[in-house]
Amino acid sequence: MLRWPNSFAILLVACLAAGGVAHAQEEAPEAPAAPIAVADVRADEEIAARLDAILAALGHDDIVVGVEAGVVTLSGEVAEEAEIADLTAIGERVDGVVAVRSEIAATQEIAEQLNPALDRFTTRLRQAAGRLPLLLVALAIFALILGLGLLVARARFWDRLAPNAFIAGLYRQGVRVVIGIAGLVVALDVAGAAALLGTILGAAGLVGLALGFAVRDTVENFVASIMLSLRQPFQPNDLVEIEGDTGRVIRLTSRATILLSLDGNHIRIPNAVVFKSRIVNFTRNAERRFSFDIGIDPDADLEATRILAQDTLAGLPFVLAEPAPLVWIEDVTEAGAILRSSAWIDQAATGFATARGDAIRLVKGAIEAAGVAIPDTTYRIRLEGAPTSIAGAERGDGPQSAPTRPACPVPGPAAFHQSEEKALIPLVQAEREATDDLLHKDAPRE
Repeated sequence: MLRWPNSFAILLVACLAAGGVAHAQEEAPEAPAAPIAVADVRADEEIAARLDAILAALGHDDIVVGVEAGVVTLSGEVAEEAEIADLTAIGERVDGVVAVRSEIAATQEIAEQLNPALDRFTTRLRQAAGRLPLLLVALAIFALILGLGLLVARARFWDRLAPNAFIAGLYRQGVRVVIGIAGLVVALDVAGAAALLGTILGAAGLVGLALGFAVRDTVENFVASIMLSLRQPFQPNDLVEIEGDTGRVIRLTSRATILLSLDGNHIRIPNAVVFKSRIVNFTRNAERRFSFDIGIDPDADLEATRILAQDTLAGLPFVLAEPAPLVWIEDVTEAGAILRSSAWIDQAATGFATARGDAIRLVKGAIEAAGVAIPDTTYRIRLEGAPTSIAGAERGDGPQSAPTRPACPVPGPAAFHQSEEKALIPLVQAEREATDDLLHKDAPRE
């Protein structure tokens, strides 16, 4: 078995040899020209007569032909430069010609230069007129196929086949394009111009590529709209958080997702951002937990206060029994002990914000009613030797007066408010009735 260096050397030699052979083939000398005959040579008169007849048949009667010892001399004027090379090539092909010397020049007269172009244009007009019936038949076939495609695209079964109206529209547009291309191919084939199809498709491809780069963001939003409509992460009226924006879903369009914020403002988020972002759906599960912290005097009975707060939460009518509410001691700081309370609610019956606010109010009132102080975290600065103003003393701000706190009545367990978020639901439904969107209740959900 050959070692690696030997194999590499053999491969290198083979490549050099192949390259040398190819180089030798490229630099091979051209075949020698045919020898000039000495015996059985055609007479100059025969060559001249033959060339005169050929030029006359081609319409070049004004070209003068001279022949001497097999050397042909052509002189005169032609309308175009390209005809000079053609006439020289014809002279070289005549039997017995040794060489051709061209003294032909292009005419400088405008009329003579325009005649060939006018002749070509007239010829093409006659050809087009002769093919006009065929072109009309091809156009009629194209219109017939295109009309058939439009009828097929409007059929109802696309709505049943597609998961939503947006995808059904894509199906219809695809059918129109495919049938339109098929009609164009058939029409060009009937007209005998099928070779133009490649040029047309190539130009369309270049234009499509340029437009793709120009509207890249629009295309990205369009593709994201398709993905979101196929696998919907939310439904109408769902309360969601997307990129820090919270609101209820109004609609999903082909370019953006429209939210109605809790303040009643419209939020328009591009679908490309929605598709790539973290989406928090607060409505997917009806049960939702809220939590809050309350500081109490560290000298109080912490366990008894904890049980009191937990029993207060359990007694609230909007708090669910399962999962049960829970209160624990989160931390002990200089300001006091921190009780963290948590409970679950049914969002269909109670709003999250109002439930949490009512729970804080009622638990705080129960703790204060039991005689447990809630530390005041406000720091007061007193300057030694500074006089106390009369206004400050009257307000109780001076060091000689203690702050007074009004008595807090113990609230009843049923003192809570309904959710203000429910007011947004009719607004969303009213806006959804105006236009359709891509959200469908039967679509698969992530």
